[in-house]
Amino acid sequence: MFGIGGGELIFIIFIALMLFGTDKIPEAARTFGKVMANLKHATNEIKTEIQKSADVEEINSSFKQVTSSFTEEVDKVKESVSVTPPDFTSNTLTDATSGINEIKEDLESLTGPIKRQR
Repeated sequence: MFGIGGGELIFIIFIALMLFGTDKIPEAARTFGKVMANLKHATNEIKTEIQKSADVEEINSSFKQVTSSFTEEVDKVKESVSVTPPDFTSNTLTDATSGINEIKEDLESLTGPIKRQR
């Protein structure tokens, strides 16, 4: 027990009896017990706070890791989706216009006899 032998323990008890007297020993023992309980309680609180801090740091590092990988994936998707806008030159527009005019003429020729029957 704390590296104290039997003879040393008896000597400590004898010194305590000399200092405090037989009337005050129980009160001193209670006070010592309360001090030790408070010390143990404070130590446990410190351990709990350290553990919570470590858990929070672990959560923060995990969160940063997940968000960084998510950001990387989003950037990859942006890069793969980003396409240069089509080059609308006058040639492309005239081709589209001529195609539309051809379809318009075909519709007119199909609906012409139908419109006349009414």
